[in-house]
Amino acid sequence: MAHDGMSGLDDVIAAETRLSAVDGQRGELIIAGARLEDLAGKAPFEAVAARLFKGLFDTDLPPDAFARRLGAARVDAYRALATAARGVAAMPPMDALRALVARLADGDDLDTALSLLAAPAVMTPALVRLRRDLPPIAPRADLGHAADMARMLTGSDRADAAAALDVYLVTVSDHGLNASTFAARVVASTWAGLGSSAIAGLSALKGPLHGGAPGPVIEMLDGIGAPERAAAWIEAALDHGDRLMGFGHRIYKVRDPRADALKAAVQRLAAARSAPDGDAAGRLALAEAVERAALDILRRRKPDRPLDVNVEFYTALLLEALGFPPEAFTAVFAAGRMAGWLAHAREQRLTGRLIRPQSRYVGPRAAAAA
Repeated sequence: MAHDGMSGLDDVIAAETRLSAVDGQRGELIIAGARLEDLAGKAPFEAVAARLFKGLFDTDLPPDAFARRLGAARVDAYRALATAARGVAAMPPMDALRALVARLADGDDLDTALSLLAAPAVMTPALVRLRRDLPPIAPRADLGHAADMARMLTGSDRADAAAALDVYLVTVSDHGLNASTFAARVVASTWAGLGSSAIAGLSALKGPLHGGAPGPVIEMLDGIGAPERAAAWIEAALDHGDRLMGFGHRIYKVRDPRADALKAAVQRLAAARSAPDGDAAGRLALAEAVERAALDILRRRKPDRPLDVNVEFYTALLLEALGFPPEAFTAVFAAGRMAGWLAHAREQRLTGRLIRPQSRYVGPRAAAAA
C-alpha cells in the first residue's frame, strides 16, 4: 500500500486544542500559551503541568498548591505500587510501568490525574533500582517533582541533577497531536477514564518510531567512541543505508527547539560535574563532534531533505548523565509526557466527540454468489 499523506493522517485536523502548538517551519513549540524557551529552565515541571491542567478539572490549583498535591500523590503512588513493582521489575521498564499504571484508579477527577502523573516519576526510579538489585527509595512530598525523581534514582540530593531533569520533563511535557497523545485522545473520546487514556499513551510511546529512539543514540555514540572517528563512522553508516539516530523529524523542517533546550541543560550539567561523576565533559565533546559531522555530511549527501538534530539526541546524553539506563529512557519520557496525555484526555472529554474516522477499502470485492 502506498504511504501517502492520507495514510498517515498528515495535514488532517483531528482536534482543536489550547494545550500546545508545533510550528515545524519556524522550529517553534508553544506549551499552554508559552514558548518552550520561556518555560524550560525557568518554570518547574509542576508549574507547567498546572498550566496544562488549567480549566480542565473542577478545581484549578495555583502552582504552589499543585506542587503540594503532586508531592502527596507521589507518596500515595509509592505506597500503592511499591510492592507490585517488585513483581514486575524483571519485565522491560515500559511493560512494567504499563502494568503498574493499570493498577491505579480509572476516574476523571483531579485526584486521579495527579495519581497518574505521579506514578511514572515514582515507579521508573524504583524499577531501575530493583533491576540493579537495589532497594527502591521512597518519595518525599516536600521536594520538587524532578528533584524527588532524581533523588529516588541515586539517593543523593544534587541540585544539578534536579535542574537538568526538570528541564527534560518540561521539554517533553506536550508536543501537539503526536501518536501517543492522539491515542490518549481517542480513548478519552469513548468516555473511558484517565487511566485508560494513560495506558493508551504508554502503549503508543513504546513503539520505536515514537518514543523508543533515544537508547540507540547511546549505541551510536559508543560505536563512534572518539570525536575524530565521527565523520568516517557516519559516512560508513549512511553508505550501508543506516538511519542516524537523533537526526530528522517528521514535523520539524528546521532544528527541533527541544534539542536546543536539552543541549543547554546537558552543558550546564557537564560543567557542574566533577571527576568522580565520570567524564561528562568528554561525553559532551563527543556528542558535539558527532552533531557537527552529521549535519555537515547530511547537508552534503541529502541537500533536498532538511535533517537536523531532534529531541532524542541530547535526551540520550542527559538521561545517561543522570544515571538512567538506556532501557529506561522511554519510561522517563513518559514521566514528562504524562502531563500532556492527561490534559489532552480531559480536553477531549470536555470539548470533543467520539473520534471515528473513515477508512477506504482497497481489498478484493466480494464475489457474487453462484
